Amino acid sequence: MDGFCKDQDLEICAVKLHISSFVFCILCVYRPPTGNFSYFLRSLESILNQLYTNSINIIICGDININYLDNTNSKLQLESLLLSYDLHSTVDFPTRISNCSFTAIDNIFIDKFKNTNFTIKSLPSGLSDHDAHNIKIQNLKAHHYTKRLIIELTISEFKLNLSYESWDAIFTENNVDSVFNSFLNTYLRIFYHSFPLKKVYHSQHNNARIMTGIKISSKHKRDLYLLCRSTNNPTLKNYYKTYCRILSDVIKTAKKLYCNKLITDSNNKAKFTWNIVKMEKK
Repeated sequence: MDGFCKDQDLEICAVKLHISSFVFCILCVYRPPTGNFSYFLRSLESILNQLYTNSINIIICGDININYLDNTNSKLQLESLLLSYDLHSTVDFPTRISNCSFTAIDNIFIDKFKNTNFTIKSLPSGLSDHDAHNIKIQNLKAHHYTKRLIIELTISEFKLNLSYESWDAIFTENNVDSVFNSFLNTYLRIFYHSFPLKKVYHSQHNNARIMTGIKISSKHKRDLYLLCRSTNNPTLKNYYKTYCRILSDVIKTAKKLYCNKLITDSNNKAKFTWNIVKMEKK
């Protein structure tokens, strides 16, 4: 976590992520509905001014309590500010639905010039009156990254090449800057030759815990939640609660069976157990 700002008029959490060759800065924002809107804009502009560079992909998400389904003055002011940093709204559907109203007060803002191929959809969680969002940015999927091949063999080659270098160009110079530049150029030439870049491909693993039946049941749970949200039928609401409880128990059991199978099939059971514990703590 790279930063956190909190007071009575807004909360902003900033996180910087390095994914392959891409650098993301994700801002999670909450603006209270009764907060000072002018102060919110000034604070957000100050933060964006500090973070914005061409090499960083900024994404803003959260509950800003500005309905993007209406052309209000607050929406126009926020849009004007964000567009100056090439940030555009992606949510054009209701995110908070009740029996008497629907609004889009939760949003995700991205640079559509850097992220030209993306999809976004609503994901009713059943945990809140606000729907979650799922955004996928397709053009940022890197299947490989590069790293230098630094192993015992290449280190030995690097030392050997350094010992063969005469460094005559360095000792014949009188100017300190010229000496340094000459040394650095020679050193980097040997370094890049001895430690070449190598492509490393990401391994693609499907999460074996999430079986087909659980996926289908989870979708059915979301459909039930949408039905419950639009009706006051007590029988349906009780059925939904029972369904959620049973599905939760099924997921826990499936997860337990999956982990037990991994431990049983491993050669070093103690080590693999600790690996699972560390994975679950992330």
